[in-house]
Formats: sequence, structure tokens, C-alpha cells
Amino acid sequence: QVQLVESGGGLVQAGGSLRLSCAASGRTFSSYAMGWFRQTPGKEREFVGAVRRSSGSTFYADSVKGRFTISRDNARNTVYLQMNSLRPEDTAVYYCAAGDSYSSREYVYNYWGQGTQVTVSS
Repeated sequence: QVQLVESGGGLVQAGGSLRLSCAASGRTFSSYAMGWFRQTPGKEREFVGAVRRSSGSTFYADSVKGRFTISRDNARNTVYLQMNSLRPEDTAVYYCAAGDSYSSREYVYNYWGQGTQVTVSS
């Protein structure tokens, strides 16, 4: 079992930056691939990016590529989402997730955090 908790969300102006954190419990954090997703009311949950458990390789959705960066600190059982050049359309609840596979598909992830709200004003 893994428990995830996100933090760092808030209100920011367009063009600004936020850094989200996802802290995981347990001693098995390094064995999981980690993903970030976001969801806006009335829409399906959208893939943001993911990081592999071994190599640390990352992959991002086209909508955030070049602006968002995922990193992980296994010693601290934490994964980060650095968000730069934020746009109003980035407004959403952001979730971190842990799974056995490195994937953009939601069903691959077994554990989810509670989410943190990110609001970008124009």
C-alpha cells in the first residue's frame, strides 16, 4: 500500500510558476513509476507527465512540453512537478499517481493522491 499527498497548489498569474510536490509513504516509492494528471470539471482526467522508476526518464503531454518538468527524489519519497509559463488553461486539480508501468494511461496507476488545486488567472 502507498499513500500519496500533493501540495503546492494555489493561485498564480498567467506567466508565473508553481512547484507541486507529491510525498509518498512507505519504503517502496522507488519501485513505482510516477505520473501527474489533471482534471477540470466536466472533462476527463488528462495526462500531464510521468517519470520512470529506474532511469528517471520523463515524458510529457504536448500541451505542457517545454513548460513543465517532473523530477523525483527517492531519498525523500517525493516527486515534483515544476510548472513554468502557466496559462489559464492549465487551471485544474492536479493529481499524482503511482503505478507499475511508465504510461500516459490512467488505468495503469494503482494509487492516487487527493489532488491539489491550481488556478491560473489572466
